[in-house]
Amino acid sequence: MPSLLRLPASPDRGIVHVVIESPRGSTTKLKYDPALEAFTLARPLPLGRCYPHDWGFVPGTRAADGDPLDALLLSEGTTYPGLVVRAIPIALITLEQDAKKKKGRERNDRVIAVAEEAPRTTYRSADDLPPRVREEIEHFFVDVTFFEDKHAQVLGWEGPARALAAVTRARRKR
Repeated sequence: MPSLLRLPASPDRGIVHVVIESPRGSTTKLKYDPALEAFTLARPLPLGRCYPHDWGFVPGTRAADGDPLDALLLSEGTTYPGLVVRAIPIALITLEQDAKKKKGRERNDRVIAVAEEAPRTTYRSADDLPPRVREEIEHFFVDVTFFEDKHAQVLGWEGPARALAAVTRARRKR
């Protein structure tokens, strides 16, 4: 089986692939390890926290933090680690955190997407999300790094065009 990181980021115009690492409801962060070509335990989430939606990455990309570009898939059903979903990017949530390997801060933006085949989901931009849902997603991203000395801070939300542009930029850095 080829490495999931080598899959194309974008199979069609306006669509991206999202590889699921931690399914909705998971209380642990799973991470794809390309050397093992398997999913490994990264860390448990803080007590009382679970992934509100499917968490993963856009393959074939490299974000500013050196990892593949992160993605949160607003999901309707059950998924599992390794599932590849054709998704429509609807937003980009911009975050900043302490850098892993150097001093200072680095960006760690996340694409927010919906499955291409999601008949009950009509979200097509960040503006379509209820304000409470946006706030809960922001708090989730800050809360899950509480014990990680990352000091994450949400900078804001961008629309679908910026989310696609982030994927394009991250593909160039591969």
